[in-house]
Formats: sequence, structure tokens, C-alpha cells
Amino acid sequence: MFRKILIANRGEIAVRIMRTCKEMGIAAVAVHSEADRSALHVQTADEAIFIGGSEPRESYLNIEKIIGAARACGAEAIHPGYGFLAENGAFAERCEAERFRFIGPPAAVIRSLGDKTTARTLMLNSAVPVIPGMTETEENPDNLAGQAREIGYPVLLKAAAGGGGKGMRVVSDPEKLKDAFDEATSEAQNAFGNGALYLEKYLERPRHVEIQILADAHGHIVHLCERECSLQRRHQKIIEESPSPALSRALREAMGEAAVNAARAAGYVNAGTVEFLLDAQGRFYFLEVNTRLQVEHPVTEMVTGIDLVREQIRIAAGEPLSWRQEEIQPRGHAIECRIYAEDPERGFIPSPGEILYLKEPAGPGIRVDSGIYSGFTVPTAYDPILSKLIVHAGDRPGAIERMVRALSEYVVLGVRTPVEFLLEVIRSDPFRSGETHTRLIDERFAGWKPSMSRADLACLAYAASRLSPRKAVPSGTGSERDHFPSPWETLGGWSL
Repeated sequence: MFRKILIANRGEIAVRIMRTCKEMGIAAVAVHSEADRSALHVQTADEAIFIGGSEPRESYLNIEKIIGAARACGAEAIHPGYGFLAENGAFAERCEAERFRFIGPPAAVIRSLGDKTTARTLMLNSAVPVIPGMTETEENPDNLAGQAREIGYPVLLKAAAGGGGKGMRVVSDPEKLKDAFDEATSEAQNAFGNGALYLEKYLERPRHVEIQILADAHGHIVHLCERECSLQRRHQKIIEESPSPALSRALREAMGEAAVNAARAAGYVNAGTVEFLLDAQGRFYFLEVNTRLQVEHPVTEMVTGIDLVREQIRIAAGEPLSWRQEEIQPRGHAIECRIYAEDPERGFIPSPGEILYLKEPAGPGIRVDSGIYSGFTVPTAYDPILSKLIVHAGDRPGAIERMVRALSEYVVLGVRTPVEFLLEVIRSDPFRSGETHTRLIDERFAGWKPSMSRADLACLAYAASRLSPRKAVPSGTGSERDHFPSPWETLGGWSL
């Protein structure tokens, strides 16, 4: 087993990986940019190495600096987390060449599955159901128009590289194809350094269901059931849960088997996620494979009791899987909400700045994977995710009520967050009934405005605390202490 691992990432995912490293007795090394000198992952690590300026290309995307840091600290392995270089085949290949164990799939697998058209061809040849569409990229919008007519509108214009909704546009008619092509190409080039696009059939109101898989280097592959990820905004997930309320036992088994087949066809090793779209008739179609740990991996951990990061590290060290398929028996229900520094009242634009006060929820069945603290300044250079709030209960109704409580207790001041927006979504009839789809947020919550946000109420409490009289009384030792509690100090007891 490794003695020291370098985490080539930042924020909440770096902190989360470090926690498992500490439990395994492995030293965890952080890398950080200028903007992250005081970040939580730096404070959590056993060792921290400065690697450059705040811009990602000067630090977290700089392969040479990360390899140099790993060499300098004597790390034996590198964990990429998610985002940045996590799905970069060149980075994985460089780690292998420098004899650092890359905690993820082999470089060749990342490359083959990272290109969406190559992955589609691979799945078609492996009898995995695939959405109708192209298997090669196209740089000429006029040629794409012909393909779109053949596939049938509406179509989805997608970047062949990357993910996370970047370089993706829904096109409903031929007149809009050229503008969508230009926008998607530019966005994909900026995000991934690759502007190649392809088309596939756009499914109206599908569900997004993904299967977590683990594969070791000895030929063993298991799936850890599914995650429902249909609640999305601009093709980015905001709420995830497991199990999916839409799947029967038979459908769950069929999708799990398809995911294992997909992984086996690709020669997969380590943790990954096979994503599917599910239509109203219960037919599922391969979407893509994420060759990394997912943002939403905690919901799988909560229902299975399996630490996915621990398994990633064990697999990278050459050890076999800890479980056979029949031993994996999910229990209860888990829900995750992503907490971003975003303003939901202004189109979810980023809301960087100093966190003046932070109060995280706690109690039975509640987990917070966080990368922030009171006094930390959220930088402008990176994805604005602050934390992930995860709850677990014996059944779905219990998990919903637990999430309502947890969100009601969550207070972040100084930056805007979508906590009150998430509360309204969780409380909505479609979510409670399990009738969700990928268009639900856009259709039901477009132009959302709160009547009075919890953040505004908390700010009023903060202001009141500054104006409240403070009564000083002598203590038994002759010193003085504050005796009069302000509204701010009792904020946790408010029903917001």
C-alpha cells in the first residue's frame, strides 16, 4: 500500500480524499495556487506545495508543476479527484511514465471513453443500447445539417471531449443549427482545448440515471446500483439520489448488467460511472462514461456503506475488489444537494467573496463534504462549488424530510447560495412524487424568486447582533464575560 499520495485538486473533493487517506494511514499532500494559500484542503493536508498562479493553467492544469510537486514530496501515487486533469489521458500517461501510480483508469481507457464518438462506437459493438446519432465528429455545419435531417429534430449538439454540459446545445429546427454550432464549438474549445462536435437524437424529458462501477486489475467488475441525476440546470446536476424512484428490480438489473458490459468492453480499471438516459417507456440508452470519481459519489457510499475513494486507492495499489456482486446490498435512501456560491435570483451567476459566517447542518444521517470555513474567500478562478449536503434515511420520504431539515439549518453569509432554491425544489410535488426529468428545473422553476430569502433573514440577524446591547457581568474569578445572547447567536434555533 502507498505511504504518500498527492491530491491534484482543490476544495471539497481534495478534503474528502484526504480524510480517507488519513484513515488508511497514508500521508496526503495538497497542491495549491496563489488563490488557495489559506484553503481548507491546504490546512487539512499533511503537507502542502505551492504550484503557481490563480489561473488553472498556471497551477491545477499544469501537468509539469504537478509532476514536479509529486517528485519533490516523494509521493508514490496521484489522485486527480474530478475536474481539472481527472479525465486527461495525457496526464494519466505522464504519471505512468514518471512511475507515479495514477488513481484512475489507464490512459488508453481515458482516451477511448473520453471521446464521445469513440465511446459510442465501442458500445454499439458491445450490444449496449445507444441513442441514435453520429459516431464521428464533424467540423462543417453544412454537413451537420444533413445529419440532423437524417436523425430528426430536435437534436443535441455535443462536444466530443469533456462533459459537465460544456459545448452542448439543443437544436429544435434547421435555422438555429449554425448559431448553436458556433457557440458550442467556441465553448468546447475553451473548456477542453478541443472544439470537435457531433449530433445525437434529443430525447424529450428523459431521466438521467447512472450506474457506479468498480473494476480491479484482475478482471473483476461490479456495479453499485444506480443514482438518479435528472434534476439539472443547463445540463449540470444539482440534486442526486439513490436508488432511483423510476427503476423496477428488473430494470435495475438490466442497467447494471449493461454498465458492467460497457466497462468490460473498454478494459476498465478503477472507479467509473456509466451514464444512461431513460425514456418514458422504460427504454435506456448509453450516454457516456465518466472515467473518474463523480461529484455525487457520496449517495452511493451512503446506501452501500462502501468508501469509493478507499476502493480506488486499493485498486490502484493492485489489490482485488473487496466485494462480489451478490454481496453489495444497498440499504435505505440517500439524497445529495450541491451547494454553490451562486445567486439563484440572478440567473445563478457566480457569487465569489468572503464567507462571513458558516453554520452547517448536523445530526443523524447527515453528511457535509465541505471545502470552506468562516473567513475563507471564495475565489473567482474556479468552479464555485462550496460543499455537498448528503442525507440518508430508511426510505425516500424519510430522506426528503431529513434533507428539508438539513437545508433549513444551512446558513452561509457573505456569498449567495441556492439553499432556498433547493429547499423549494425538494418540497415540490414533482420531486416528492418522484416524477422528475431533465427538463423539470427549466420548466417549473424558470425565473424563480424567493419571497424573502433565508440569506436576507440571516443578514438581518447579523446586523441585529451588531446593534444589540451587551451586558457585562462579573464572573466568579473577577473577569468579565458576555451574558446577553443576541439574535445572531441564537440563529440556529430560528425556523427559517
